[in-house]
Parts: sequence; C-alpha cells; structure tokens
Amino acid sequence: MSFELEGPVLEGVLVRLEPLEHRHAADLAVAAEEDRGTYAFTWVPRAEEVGRFIDLQLTRAAAGKVAPYAQVSTVSGRAVGATSYCEPRSWLSEDALSAVEVGHTWLGKSAQGTGVNAESKLLLFRHAFEVWKVSRVDLKTDARNLRSRTAIEKAGGRFEGVLRNWSASKVPGEEGRLRDSAIFSVTAEEWPQCRGRLETRVAGFLARTSSTPTGPVRR
Repeated sequence: MSFELEGPVLEGVLVRLEPLEHRHAADLAVAAEEDRGTYAFTWVPRAEEVGRFIDLQLTRAAAGKVAPYAQVSTVSGRAVGATSYCEPRSWLSEDALSAVEVGHTWLGKSAQGTGVNAESKLLLFRHAFEVWKVSRVDLKTDARNLRSRTAIEKAGGRFEGVLRNWSASKVPGEEGRLRDSAIFSVTAEEWPQCRGRLETRVAGFLARTSSTPTGPVRR
C-alpha cells in the first residue's frame, strides 16, 4: 500500500489532537494514574510505562501501521489521553485509503465526560471521511466492556457483531488469554447523520462548560 497513514494536527474547541511525541510523556503519565478503576477492560500504560508506550506507537507509525495522537485539553494545554488511527486498508487503489480504525483510545479520569472524547471522534471521523475519503471507520472493544460500547454507540458507531477469540485480552490477570471483540463501524453513507449527532453532542458540552482558558495555555 503506497498510501501513507500520517495524521495531521486536528484542532477542536475542547481538544487538540497532536501527533504523539515524547514531549507528551509527563502529562500522559499523570493522566494514566488518575483513577485506574475507570479503565476496566482497556489497557492503559502505568506512569513508568508511558515512555515505552510512546516508543512502541512511534515504531508502529514508522511502519505505516498507526497514526498515534495525544489528546490535549485546550483548557489546560495538557495531554489527557491518547488515541490513534490504525489498521489502514486499501481495497480499490493502493494510493487511496478505503478504511481505517480509530482505536488505542484512553482518557484520564478528569477528562472523561467532558466532551473531549466526543470531539476527538468528530475530528478523527471528519478527517477520515472528508479528507481521506474512506468508505468506513471501524471501532472495536472488548465485548464485555459495556462502558466502551455505550461510548462508541453515542459517537455514532453501528454494532456489527462479536468476533470470538479475536485478540489478546487487556485485562490484568488475563495475560495469555484471548478476548471476544465487539465490532462497530460508521460508513461514508452514514457519516453526514453521524457528524450532525456529534456536533450536537459537542455543542451540548460547550454550553455547560467554558471553553476559554483562564490562564496561558501550555503547548
């Protein structure tokens, strides 16, 4: 595939998605330790693992497998989580992307429920559908992760089914075991309606939360 999976900075009102770099490590180490009980079935690096996590994502990025991002709060200027494009596929032309997954996503506890996730999905989906012109965006999660499944559905993902024994479990204590993965997607035909729903959700968060920093934003 000659298409290069490389994500640009994606700027929103609540969140700025910046290509992941080691300069984000200190912030991500803090975010990762805020309340680990909220992660459940999602693998999130410990503070001391963040550097290796970034190394791994950058290695994958160099191989064209992932375009990793830090999710940066526009209010604080701090990285509050991570996400990425991954699993790129080109079916009709080697020079054009046909489909891509949005995954490897996590947010620190303080950023959950603030609209950061909703706007991140809006930015990622919009770039995929309107710039890359993909036919579909995939999302998947551990089939047992009801919190994640609900969040994906709120973002507009349509449930397609469960793939059994699909990938390695991320749950502590389940090392060496496989998990069932719930698969969701948004197609190009569904994108206009999905975009409207996400824009409405983000507007709702903005109506309840000031988006103007009270002090200088650290970039």
